[in-house]
Amino acid sequence: MERLEITRQQARSFLLAHQGLWPPGELEGKAGVSAYIRRVNCIQFDPLNVAGPNHELVLQARVKDFRSSMLQELLYRDRTLIDGWDKNMCIYPAEDWSYFRRARERARKRLGGKSHPITPYLDLIRREIEEKGPLTSADLAFDDRIDWPWGPTRVSRAALESMYFWGELIVHHKVGTRRAYDFARRHLSDEILSAPDRNRTEKQYYDWYVHRRIGSIGLLWNRAGDAWLGIHDIKSKDRNDAIGRLLRQEKIVEVWVEGISHPFYLRNEDMACMERALRSRRSPQARASVLAPLDNLIWDRKLVKELFGFEYLWEVYKPAAERRYGYYVLPVLYGDRFVARFEPGRGEDGALLIKNWWWEPEIEQSEELRSGLLACFRQFSRYLGAGRVAADKKVSRREKLDWLAQ
Repeated sequence: MERLEITRQQARSFLLAHQGLWPPGELEGKAGVSAYIRRVNCIQFDPLNVAGPNHELVLQARVKDFRSSMLQELLYRDRTLIDGWDKNMCIYPAEDWSYFRRARERARKRLGGKSHPITPYLDLIRREIEEKGPLTSADLAFDDRIDWPWGPTRVSRAALESMYFWGELIVHHKVGTRRAYDFARRHLSDEILSAPDRNRTEKQYYDWYVHRRIGSIGLLWNRAGDAWLGIHDIKSKDRNDAIGRLLRQEKIVEVWVEGISHPFYLRNEDMACMERALRSRRSPQARASVLAPLDNLIWDRKLVKELFGFEYLWEVYKPAAERRYGYYVLPVLYGDRFVARFEPGRGEDGALLIKNWWWEPEIEQSEELRSGLLACFRQFSRYLGAGRVAADKKVSRREKLDWLAQ
């Protein structure tokens, strides 16, 4: 298959379409949530909740009138989606469970040995869950502490997480950010649980994962970056070889974008979407969206800078004195441009509070832009259950945002 040569504007148009950010209203309800996650394979979970958790922020930008209950039902009632490890902690379709079998087996070898500190507790926990049903770590009276990747923790938490990592347990539901676990066999079908790993060899596994990760973004280059996180043990040579095999098998297409010296890759099944972008001679019509800090579109920050001219920084783990912007800052997309970023909070009356705001360079506050942003922030405040949008007075004066506050 011949390589494609496209402009940056065409690349942006394709990415917005693939990512469900254009046209507006295409995704709706639980069906829209499922359709988007199946298209991109997974969305990233993060427990921080300043103005909605990351996974919900991803969906509210795409799914018309998104509500948290839609995702909760798909995860914990319908069981068509599942909490699991992919790029990091993610949400992905339940039918993908078998593809991660080797990761679960790796976890069992690492954590399930006789000498591991959690081992004496495992049968006790199994009996507790068998008799009482789903349990959180707080429900178990095992208070001994052990070293754990995120710091010393109670052995009850470590044991439950280990059983979850190797697939004996799944997340039954959550109480806030605390996970309640139950046996996977009680909630996943025999067809899903017994399905073999369809990737028999390591090469097949790498090919499948590289192909999957390209689809998670839409266009992806073969350069080191966060977009490739979570593919265990893969080295740059393995990734190079996988891309070569996928090209020869015509499962992916090589794409060259004007002015960029590295090729991008596109799944063959996404060619129809690309062809629509190529037929369009205009940028997507102006629509504004608030994006998540770990949104699929911006997993690869260098790629975003190349294609959109936008450098996004997520600074939650930086000391305050070292931050360029703020603690939890969200990007604002308008048409096919990032026009601003802002730090959200909540006012005393529950309003969505704009604590700080930074326009991108050379952005003119036209009436059209203001109208698009106003509609966007009204929708965003509805998602949050906030009665109105408010802005810090100093920020409002400095950035001329009086039209945005309600």
